[in-house]
Amino acid sequence: MRAIQITATGGPEVLVPTTVAEPVPGPGELLVSVAAAGVNYIDTYYRTGQYPVELPSVPGLEGAGVVQALGADVTDFAVGDRVAWCSAPGSYAEQVVVPASAAVAVPAGVPDDQAASALLQGMTAHYLLTSTYPAQPGDTVLLHAGAGGVGLMLTQLAVAAGVTVITTVSTDAKAELSRTAGAAHVLRYGDDLAAQVRELTAGEGVAAVYDGVGAATFDASLAALRVRGTLALFGAASGPVPPVDPQRLNAAGSLYLTRPTLAHYTRNRPELTWRADAVFGAVVDGSLRVRVGATYPLSEAAQAHRDLQARSTTGSLVLLPEPSGRNS
Repeated sequence: MRAIQITATGGPEVLVPTTVAEPVPGPGELLVSVAAAGVNYIDTYYRTGQYPVELPSVPGLEGAGVVQALGADVTDFAVGDRVAWCSAPGSYAEQVVVPASAAVAVPAGVPDDQAASALLQGMTAHYLLTSTYPAQPGDTVLLHAGAGGVGLMLTQLAVAAGVTVITTVSTDAKAELSRTAGAAHVLRYGDDLAAQVRELTAGEGVAAVYDGVGAATFDASLAALRVRGTLALFGAASGPVPPVDPQRLNAAGSLYLTRPTLAHYTRNRPELTWRADAVFGAVVDGSLRVRVGATYPLSEAAQAHRDLQARSTTGSLVLLPEPSGRNS
C-alpha cells in the first residue's frame, strides 16, 4: 500500500512517499481504510526527533475511515463502520491498524475531512476548556493562534459557555476568522501584548492563557495573567520554552503553569468517548464549525508540514488518499 515513511529525522523533506506492506490487525485491533488523515503539530515533533520514534516509521496519529477487518476479541465495531481516531501511529497511509479502544464512531452527517481533523484538535480544545482550566461564565481568557485549528474550535466552545475570549493572530485574514468564531478582541503578537490584555481587563489580567505557540509568547502569557491565573502551555509551534525558575510564578501572582497533553486527558475509554461525543455532537448540531483550511494529496505530506510550520495556514490540515496509480 502507499504511505509516507521517514527513515531519518529532520525537516519536511524526510517525509517520503513509498510503498509498504499492508498492516494486519491483531487482537483488539481494527484494520481501517483511511479516508482522510489529520496533520497536526505533534507530527512535526516526531518527524524532527523531538519526540523519539523508532525508524523507519509511518507518521500520523489521526484520521477517519472505514473498518475493513477486525482482529480477535473486537466486539464494539463491525466491518463497514465509519470510525475516527487520534492516537494510531501510521495514519499517513492508505490503511492503518487502530486499537479498538482508541477508535470512536463517526456520526452520520460528519464528512471524512472534518472527522479526520476534529478529533485531536477538538478534544484538545475540550480538555483545555473543561479540565485544565475549567473556564466559568464571566471569565476572560487569552488564546494564542486564534485562527488555528485548536484556536477556532476552542473559541467557539468558550463563547458558548459564556467566556470572553481574547485571541492573538498574525494577519488581517486570520483576525477576521477569529472574530467570526466569536473572539471578543483580536490582537497581534508584539512586545506590548500583555499591556493590551491588561487594558482590556481593567488592569486585572485574564483568568487563563491557552498557549500553543510556546517560546515566542511565553513571557507575554505569564505577564497577561491575573493573580492565581493559569497558563496552559499545550504546544510549542514557535519552539520549546527554555527552563523556567518557579520563583517567577510567585513574583507574578502565585500563578499556575501546566504543560498538558491530550493523552493524559483521555486516559480511559469513558473519558475518550465523553470528549469525542461532545466534539462530534457539537459538529452535528451546528454549534461547532470545523474549518478545514487545506487538503493535500497523501504524497504531498511534506508540503503540508512546511505550510503548518510556516504558520501560514488556518484551521485544520488534512491528507487525502490519491487515485490508484499515482505514487505506487
